[in-house]
Amino acid sequence: MKRRNFLKKASVTGLGLVTVSSSMISCDDTQKEKKTVSASKTVVPVVVATWNFKNATKAAWEVLEKGGNSLDAIEAGCRVEEADLKNTTVGNGGTPDRDGNVTLDACIMNKEGNYGAVVCMENIAHPISVARKVMEDTPHVLLAGKGAEQFAVSQGFKRENLLNENTIKAWEKWKEKSEYKPIINIENHDTIGMLAIDKNGDISGGCTTSGLAYKMAGRVGDSAVIGSGLFIDNTVGGATATGMGEEVLKTVGSFLIVELMRQGRTPQEACEEGVRRIVTSNPNFKNFQVGYVALNKKGEYGCYCIHGGFGISKYQEGEQTYVESDSHIKKA
Repeated sequence: MKRRNFLKKASVTGLGLVTVSSSMISCDDTQKEKKTVSASKTVVPVVVATWNFKNATKAAWEVLEKGGNSLDAIEAGCRVEEADLKNTTVGNGGTPDRDGNVTLDACIMNKEGNYGAVVCMENIAHPISVARKVMEDTPHVLLAGKGAEQFAVSQGFKRENLLNENTIKAWEKWKEKSEYKPIINIENHDTIGMLAIDKNGDISGGCTTSGLAYKMAGRVGDSAVIGSGLFIDNTVGGATATGMGEEVLKTVGSFLIVELMRQGRTPQEACEEGVRRIVTSNPNFKNFQVGYVALNKKGEYGCYCIHGGFGISKYQEGEQTYVESDSHIKKA
């Protein structure tokens, strides 16, 4: 599913996509579980993340287990995937846009409802940390492009080339036809969105991505946009999204899911309604993927998607679990 390229028809072929390591998509060493309703057991701390990013949730859990706060856990977890050169959808080693430039989007949100984000940022490997700096050290909530990069450097982040040999080869292969046809779930992972509740019951969230593979220069998806890719309300819970960002943006999906939980829906019910809003308004929903994850203040979680193949990594009670999401369109 090439970063946000878990998007278009699975039958579409012809894109030269970078293959990721099986360790990112395998759940051999995690307990696999089918989840269609919210967890019945209420336990915190807990961390959940889109896809089987087990190394990321492990890093976040280690912070929580030691009594750390949820914001530190989110940053630690997301940084793991940003640093993984085998992950071509997030951070360093992300697939470039059509012009060969790696541009990164990320946001972070804390228990007070404060928010920081960067979009279209180049040459900085850890956008989640820059987003936190924007939140904590500036009067703004979102910085873009060269301004975001300049701010990052002023805060001590180092410029580096985010392209590697594999992503360059894949981009060169793509240019032979220059077809823009993202593929649903082709790599079985995508953007990482993460939600965590610490021992004090406080929730934070983060989302980080390199966006759609071979996107138009300047394209920004949902991941760094508050209320779309991520939303946190410490009195209710949080939600995060992955998939076709344009569709999540149109429905302000994560905010919708949190508001539904405020009204009494379970995280599972809220995620299902979030997907329903998309499929009932867009007749082309079979051609793209969207997946949601939600977590309420009691530590109950839910996940739902359009197409089968999506799942989440969860760490709770010292145990890591892969949770396969139910879907609107069932897998054949």
